[in-house]
Amino acid sequence: MMDDDMMTVFRQEATDLIESLERGLLDLADQPEDRDLVNAVFRDLHTIKGSGAMFGFTDMAAFVHVFESAFDLLRSGQAAVTPEIIRLSLSARDEIIGFLGGQPDPEGRREAILAALGAAVAGVGGAASAPAAPAEVALVPVGGQRLHFRLLGNALALGARPDLLLNELRELGATDIRADLSQVPALDALDPEICTIGWSMCLPAGTSRDAIDGIFLFNEADIRLDPIEAEAPAAPVVVAEARPVSVPVPTAKKPVEDAPVTADRGGATMRVAAERLDHLMDRVGELVIADARLLQLAQQSRDPALMAAAEEISRLAAGLRDTTMRIRMVPVRSMIGRFRRLIHGLSETVAKPVNFVVRGEDTELDKTVIEQLADPIVHMLRNSMDHGLETPAERQAAGKPAEGQVTLEAEYSGAEVVIRIGDDGRGLNRDRIRAKAVANGVISADALLTDAAMNALILEPGFSTAEAITELSGRGVGMDVVKKTIEGLRGSIEVDSVEGRGTTFTLRLPLTLAIIEGLLVEVAGERFSIPLAAVQEIVELPPDKLEADGGADFLDVRDRLVPLVRLRRMFGSQGEPDAYQTVVIVRAGDTRAGAVVDRIIGTNQIVIKQMSRLHAGVRAFSGATILGDGTVALILDVPHLAGVGQGVDDRTRGAAA
Repeated sequence: MMDDDMMTVFRQEATDLIESLERGLLDLADQPEDRDLVNAVFRDLHTIKGSGAMFGFTDMAAFVHVFESAFDLLRSGQAAVTPEIIRLSLSARDEIIGFLGGQPDPEGRREAILAALGAAVAGVGGAASAPAAPAEVALVPVGGQRLHFRLLGNALALGARPDLLLNELRELGATDIRADLSQVPALDALDPEICTIGWSMCLPAGTSRDAIDGIFLFNEADIRLDPIEAEAPAAPVVVAEARPVSVPVPTAKKPVEDAPVTADRGGATMRVAAERLDHLMDRVGELVIADARLLQLAQQSRDPALMAAAEEISRLAAGLRDTTMRIRMVPVRSMIGRFRRLIHGLSETVAKPVNFVVRGEDTELDKTVIEQLADPIVHMLRNSMDHGLETPAERQAAGKPAEGQVTLEAEYSGAEVVIRIGDDGRGLNRDRIRAKAVANGVISADALLTDAAMNALILEPGFSTAEAITELSGRGVGMDVVKKTIEGLRGSIEVDSVEGRGTTFTLRLPLTLAIIEGLLVEVAGERFSIPLAAVQEIVELPPDKLEADGGADFLDVRDRLVPLVRLRRMFGSQGEPDAYQTVVIVRAGDTRAGAVVDRIIGTNQIVIKQMSRLHAGVRAFSGATILGDGTVALILDVPHLAGVGQGVDDRTRGAAA
């Protein structure tokens, strides 16, 4: 019986194989003539079937076996890849997940999918009505070969199933199967974990060694091939097939040779539970806090030896922090498979051919950001497909190609990652947006808004300009949730659109949510921290701006007006402000604001602690951090500051005080 650890490893590997299968099928949809892709899909199916049978998922193994047989016909050239085969194969792939989750199939959907897949393959194959007869038999008409094999080691203890192996060999055309009992010991000496029986059988001469090795992929076995007859026709027989050999088959020999080299670029890899990484990150965060405390004590003591030791510990802690953060980084590629499948399905649902272009998929983000980012991107992609792109007829009438284009780009920008989701569709109709905003009371009828501010209105709660709400999306419906999620990740979202040419959403996100660099400031004797990545510049507040005159509170910075956010007033602080105040100019997307503070203390490493549920509604702060002296400093929420400065989303100012 398999223990829990082995079953966990199996499920993890099965999940990876299913994702690889989906990628292969989607690639095959774009490149139906690529034989390497067909072989890669076949290998994934074969591996899933073998490992599933080994771990007791016999129903799944039987299902995948029929699935695999269809691709065997594609692999042998008896059938060609069609869009219908890809569609049914993706549906069959989804059912494999159901098998792993123990989901029942009372409606017989799985059998229907396999039947439809078999019919689709038979419909494009010349002689596909007899799938059990391999094509190789007719390719090299010689006398045949005799296969001898015996499982090695404690194969039965590891889950080997000789009956399944024999069934697969029969599918290769094996006949005259005989059991070799010569090594079976007496009953009292019999070890139930060791297979002492060997087998021999006749195989068609055209059966390749690769096909035989594939059957024994998960079983170490002694295999020998002997020619049955010596007569050879004019067609030469491959020497390796005609010579007797005896080579043990290691567990993953063939996939290493055939599989494309993608991952494992940096050497050997290992699986680590995500919880362990989170635990490690927590410990590193505590170490950073303790390091800050040690540095402060060393500076206060002025002991040269203690200061040298503290600086060395600080250097080591910084290295450990950077290494740990790199371990937690996950490439955007990990989400792409889900998005490609979504676009592929929506293209068929809404009858809009589309080219999905992905750039920068090796760009990395913290795993926490990746986990929370998937759903917002899915929502934006659905909007682009349903409401952004026109129908083929509308595109041709507008002088565009019938096939639309949806792009997803990711790139580094300083301490941030910028992700753009765009389409070349109809774009936003600002007149309709304005009319809807006035009707909903979001803006006044005489309000003057820039194009960027007008576009941003679709991010408001309940805002939609769609003429009809569909099952898929409505431009603006749910976009307020997307905005809230992005801002919850300490990021920002911008909307850029040109009517008739398309719409682009730009997301700016921090590389990590665990430990960041911060700017420590003081307001009315209290210390606050501002994420350093959001700080553009720091300027001195002019004397004539020390007190707000009740009118427009702006600062002219190189011919650009920056709205001021006076933190003393915002927090309801008592006492007189400092005579020499400072303005920290921060940016959230395209929006800038100047936070007026009493004093700049310096930079520090912020170990972000989440706010309690009691303070969840205080939008002015995104978290808290512990300083070197043990006191707590609140982290200012930059998107909220920018919103307050612009007079947008100022409803929570009183709650933040």
